[in-house]
Amino acid sequence: MDEAQLSEVFRQFGADDPEDWARSQMQEGIPQLGRFLFLTACWSTINEDGDTAWIDRVLDEVTPDSDEPFAGTAHSIRALLAAGATRGDIAELVRTTQAEMLATFTYVLSDADVLPGNNYVNWALVEVDDGQLIVPPRWLGALHESVLETDPIGREMRPSR
Repeated sequence: MDEAQLSEVFRQFGADDPEDWARSQMQEGIPQLGRFLFLTACWSTINEDGDTAWIDRVLDEVTPDSDEPFAGTAHSIRALLAAGATRGDIAELVRTTQAEMLATFTYVLSDADVLPGNNYVNWALVEVDDGQLIVPPRWLGALHESVLETDPIGREMRPSR
């Protein structure tokens, strides 16, 4: 795939500057398409900006006396609503927390040394082709450096206000 074709793939998946991503991959040898698509997939699991519909779904699915795994989400939402928080405030809190977790996860994925005393195991995210490791492996590293720039709304998780 040449740079123009690669730019088109980035554009297809919503990259803000597809030419820059493609140029970096072609000229610097960084597997930017893999990095971008992984982060795009991760962002797709994070609540959309301003979406509060999920709150009612959570409250409908979890009874006030539930002790099931993750029931604390509904219990906390009920307490926050009772204390006067708006659904928008709750949605923003959850969305920013989800994005912070993504940033933390991608940092840990890139650096096994974050676990004090870990001299035993390292890990990495690598590209595969039909389930087979690409040789030589293409490491999708330093993902934490691109978390904010791949925020689908383009605000890099800054508040909308």
